[in-house]
Amino acid sequence: MVVVGGGPAGMMAALRAAQRGWHVMLLERNEKLGKKLYITGKGRCNLTNTAEKEPFFRHILRNPRFLLSAWPRMNNVKLMDFMEGLGVPLKEERGGRVFPISEKASDITRTLERELHVRGVEIRLNCRVAAIVTQDGAVTGVQDTQGQVYAAQHVVIATGGFSYPATGSTGDGMDMARALGLDVTPCTPSLVSLTSPEPWVVQLAGLTLKNVVVRAHGFKLKSGKKPWRSEVGEMLFTHSGVSGPLVLSLSALVEQYPFTLSIDLKPGMDEQELDARLLRDLEENSRKQALNALSGLLPASLLPVVLQQAGIDDSQPANQVDRAARHRLMEALKGLTLSITGSGGYEEAVVTRGGVDVRQLDPRDMSVKLEGAPRGLAFAGEVLDVDATTGGFNLTIAFMTGYCAGDIDPREVKE
Repeated sequence: MVVVGGGPAGMMAALRAAQRGWHVMLLERNEKLGKKLYITGKGRCNLTNTAEKEPFFRHILRNPRFLLSAWPRMNNVKLMDFMEGLGVPLKEERGGRVFPISEKASDITRTLERELHVRGVEIRLNCRVAAIVTQDGAVTGVQDTQGQVYAAQHVVIATGGFSYPATGSTGDGMDMARALGLDVTPCTPSLVSLTSPEPWVVQLAGLTLKNVVVRAHGFKLKSGKKPWRSEVGEMLFTHSGVSGPLVLSLSALVEQYPFTLSIDLKPGMDEQELDARLLRDLEENSRKQALNALSGLLPASLLPVVLQQAGIDDSQPANQVDRAARHRLMEALKGLTLSITGSGGYEEAVVTRGGVDVRQLDPRDMSVKLEGAPRGLAFAGEVLDVDATTGGFNLTIAFMTGYCAGDIDPREVKE
């Protein structure tokens, strides 16, 4: 078996195939394995998520049913057991996110690479595959960009999507799929920052907001046309718009731009509680300017923006902020609005939306079942048209599909 791509899906496919008795060759175009894995979870590697099956599948945005056959064989619990069995202790954080205790993605990659060597997998680095070689309706090997052919009875393509192209994800596997007559659904960046033309966004660049709720209005969501509301979480402002976990998850649902985003800066307080807080701050600091009187309410760089959206002058005396102005301020705090006109590109996208159409694949082993396509070919990982929200779900999908792609009895293929 030849596995093309040394990311999480490719390494898992190679490991499982070696366990099943295959002689496995793993081809990686980069100078090391798992290059993209090193930067997942900001270098900490959000390996998986502890969510139960049903809530886990609710986080899968495209083609979740395709993974139902894979779940009993490799899932979040089995993945955690697998990694800890290899000597990587794990920990759970907020939202069910699972990380290595060391908080080093390199520990995951090095452990997988060590196990590949233990299992006898032959690894070829700096080897970029250009084409799949076929004969008489079956795969016979792969050819690299230097013209060398590697013979194989079975080939797993796990080359990733387009996200973070600097790590080698440039859509090679999708080109190979098209060359063999397979359909590839349109691809776009997903789990990516959103851009805004609001001039005040630049002033807030670098500011992180914790324990906020974001809502989306006035555009079509995949889940319908109703306004979308996030859970309480974290976001941040960038020089061109907004990012952070809440925003990334929202970006995966967007079908069209522009739309309006509103931020509830005080989700833990209802209107009555918030009004009482405003009234107290204004009365206790009645001789100060509004900006100074309300300084304990928000970060220093954000407060002027909220006051402006509420139509309150920074220098207005606190004792002149009447009930109507206080109501406008409360509305701004519960719904700071900004227009969203687009998103970032693949250079910063966590995953690719779109890929090899999974209707052409057998969900049990990821092999191609399309009539007329060559036998002995499978796809795994981000190259597939399956993606999810943030939180460890996408990485789990990569390991799940990689495991199934390698979980083939070589005796059946020989027969």
